[in-house]
Amino acid sequence: MSRLPLNILPTFRVVARLGNLRAAAQELHLTHSAVSQQIKLLEEQLGFELFDRRGRRIVLNAAGAALLRHVEPALDRLDEGLRAAVATAKGEAQRIRLSLLPSFAQRWLMPRMPRWRARHPEINLEIHATQQMVDLVREGYHVALRQGAGPWRGLQAVQLIDSPLIALGSPAAALRLQGRSIHALAEEPLLGRASWWERWFALGGYRVAVNPVATFNDAGLMLQAVEQDMGIGLAREVLAADALRQGQLVRLSPWALPDATAFAFWCVFPPELDNWPPLLAFRAWLQEELALSLQGLGDMAAHSDPLS
Repeated sequence: MSRLPLNILPTFRVVARLGNLRAAAQELHLTHSAVSQQIKLLEEQLGFELFDRRGRRIVLNAAGAALLRHVEPALDRLDEGLRAAVATAKGEAQRIRLSLLPSFAQRWLMPRMPRWRARHPEINLEIHATQQMVDLVREGYHVALRQGAGPWRGLQAVQLIDSPLIALGSPAAALRLQGRSIHALAEEPLLGRASWWERWFALGGYRVAVNPVATFNDAGLMLQAVEQDMGIGLAREVLAADALRQGQLVRLSPWALPDATAFAFWCVFPPELDNWPPLLAFRAWLQEELALSLQGLGDMAAHSDPLS
């Protein structure tokens, strides 16, 4: 097989998307004949057909679909690189496409956005909050903030913080529990996973059968329920840091359930972006802000414990 004709690949992508040579020609500002000849040349150089012809429509065959899966992300990355180069040359803002969990976006990242804009007004963030693990390369994201063990195949990962689970209540709950034993907490309505609570109680040698009154697929929702005094929750310390400092939540015990493998937060990105200046700036800012958000939490654990 001869070299892949890179100059034809953008045409291939448009034709594959539209399934019509005339429509592709209009979008590309080329003649119908020119587009047809480019696709023919691409197939001749590859030595096999990429499309099935069905009247006026052409539809990707299996080989064409396989080529598109690998070509499209590469073209998207080239387009992004060109836009970044143009923006840099003109002194305009660059953009980072970021994927992360809704809970981390809501409870930690969004309150810090004004400081990010003040520090880096030249770098825009496009934030995509989702419970799903997106394919960064295929879907055109530059970076993800993920939680778990990793590794993530084909990506570079930098651990940001290992945040343990701590027991949290509203100020009203803390007042009810003031000076009481750990047994009193077990009698409160508990929120979250039973297995996590049972492991948390086991830290103090207690064997407690837990039947939570509610479970959540998002930690941000659970923390809202705790703030509204629906029950006592177990949450990652970093997600509760702001609410603890502002008095919306109270840490009820110094016990912390560690699990570096399952609960660590990571910054994950394609290896080729390791030295990309906007991403370097974002990673440095993340580390700085995480350090700031955890300042004083150790003192809170030692001095704001209402349980005896």
